[in-house]
Amino acid sequence: MIVHLVPLWAAQQGSPSILSVARGEAGTVSDAVPKQPVPAMQSLSISTLTICGIEELPSHSVRRVTHVLSVLDPDLPEIDTFGTYGEHHRVTLRFHDIIDPAEGKVHPVAEHVGQILQFGESLREGLSERVEGHLLVHCHMGISRSTAAMLTLMAQNDADAGADELFERLRDVRPQAWPNSVMIGFADVQLGRKGALVEALRRHYSHQLKAQPQFNDWMTRLGRARELEMAV
Repeated sequence: MIVHLVPLWAAQQGSPSILSVARGEAGTVSDAVPKQPVPAMQSLSISTLTICGIEELPSHSVRRVTHVLSVLDPDLPEIDTFGTYGEHHRVTLRFHDIIDPAEGKVHPVAEHVGQILQFGESLREGLSERVEGHLLVHCHMGISRSTAAMLTLMAQNDADAGADELFERLRDVRPQAWPNSVMIGFADVQLGRKGALVEALRRHYSHQLKAQPQFNDWMTRLGRARELEMAV
């Protein structure tokens, strides 16, 4: 886990194109802007939640982001875009977006989800120092690892919220969310949800396949057919 306390005043680096897989028939990411006001983490004075991919990061530099959780591939260089964000607290985790072990890849493990929960605890520890905050969670495309991380943080912050309600909130923040099932499984165990998050994930997958049928092709090509089979 890499922890940053910035600002870092560096030039923005060029990021490779990563949204091509996530584009629909019209060639645009589906509803990247929240459809309606999203219940944020009021108990943590976090009034704004954002999930995005790397190519979208520059557009958020003027939005007073206070906290960032970056989930990156292990071999990806540091992202210089954050030098334009002003002062913020940032934690970087590095593992691949896979659900089965693969040679040369870093599989998400329980420790990674534990580090996400540690990040969540750090939000609580800094509560007295802010009036409001803006939490941004990103991964490569803003679809799988980052949405699983945000759902984990939501569930940690609001232990009384039902699992289906949490996934509904997640879709409001990021309509194209397809959380990594391995990460959600670890979150379920570590948060003591007794399988509720995994069961709600299955219903979320079903919702997404109906709302955005292109996920069938995307996940098949990405080797995530097992998640398609989870949908109920």
